[in-house]
Amino acid sequence: MPMPFARRLDQVETSAIRELFKLLGKPGIISFAGGFPDSAMFDVDGIRQAAEAALRDEPGAALQYGATEGYQPLREALAQFMGGKGVQDMAPQQLIVTTGSQQALDLIGKTLIDPGDKVIVEGPTFLATIQCFRLYGADLVSAPIDADGVQVDRLEQLIVEHRPKLVYLIPTFGNPSGATLSLERRRRVLELAVQHQTVIVEDDPYGDLYFGDAPPPSLLALSHEVPGSRDWLVHCGSLSKVLAPGLRVGWMVAPPEMLARATMCKQFSDAHTSTFAQATAAQYLRAGRMPATLARVRAVYAERAQTMGEALRAELGDAIDFVPPQGGLFVWARLTGARGQVADGNVFAQRAIDQGVAFVPGAPFYCANPDHATLRLSFATAGVEQIREGVARLGQALAG
Repeated sequence: MPMPFARRLDQVETSAIRELFKLLGKPGIISFAGGFPDSAMFDVDGIRQAAEAALRDEPGAALQYGATEGYQPLREALAQFMGGKGVQDMAPQQLIVTTGSQQALDLIGKTLIDPGDKVIVEGPTFLATIQCFRLYGADLVSAPIDADGVQVDRLEQLIVEHRPKLVYLIPTFGNPSGATLSLERRRRVLELAVQHQTVIVEDDPYGDLYFGDAPPPSLLALSHEVPGSRDWLVHCGSLSKVLAPGLRVGWMVAPPEMLARATMCKQFSDAHTSTFAQATAAQYLRAGRMPATLARVRAVYAERAQTMGEALRAELGDAIDFVPPQGGLFVWARLTGARGQVADGNVFAQRAIDQGVAFVPGAPFYCANPDHATLRLSFATAGVEQIREGVARLGQALAG
């Protein structure tokens, strides 16, 4: 007799990115595939000091069961952290701590999505979001994007047509697109939320990883300019990309009724995020080390992004098209097929593996109508010379 699995599992597949990692055991392979921060960028000394302080100052609280909503000193530190990024009147009770921002997405699915509900996502968008929302039975609708983020006129048309349960956006340095929603479009998105009484989910794991000028304020920070928009806005944040993903510390800001429901669902899942990790994160934020950490990370990633862009132009020329990233971890590119060269990301990915370099084809990042010519390259975990070598191998794969 076959195992009687839940029918909801028929809606999802194993992550294409996780499957790709199985191919990376080849010695000497250069990977542009992962969406990880560089472990060399972790402030190990600062995190060690924060962990020691947590055990020294409040060992009982750090090692005991805790409140599902989160460790109160961390909620206070995160509220202050958000306030420093322009979020007005941010109070600790307006957020809950989650086990990474991925859990926040799961809680959104649990609390808002019924089977058959329409949910609008960007095309392309974060692969795990597609999988998560489909697990809860969402009927996903793709909203087109360009270099300035989601096309708001088209987004409004889709909202009117589909009456979605929610709209999910990564406004700043999107994964995989790298696109950043313009200030004008951000205000319009908030206006659409109020006008159509539609929940907007803002996922913001990359907003602090900018290379030059700071990006526009988050939707959450802008919400005070659009009366009523805070009532329809959910904001997900994370320390994974800027501090350390191993801490698994994220958070969700949402209207009170939704936070209450999400807290109830979190009780069923894990009772609470690790109190020791939360206490460590709280100590780290209070120690004031984050600005220096962010400055160092931004400088390193900016150099790597520039190196990758220059190498792609030199090695692949007009066979590839992309917008140089202004932040985040990725270059989102499209094969042009110039001079009859390969124009399918999956085919190119296999050729690249044969040459000893890996990236993620773009098609899995679309919930519908995938663009098979696209691909995502991460510059985060490879050094400058490794990036040059890896892109040179891509040039060889293109020629082959």
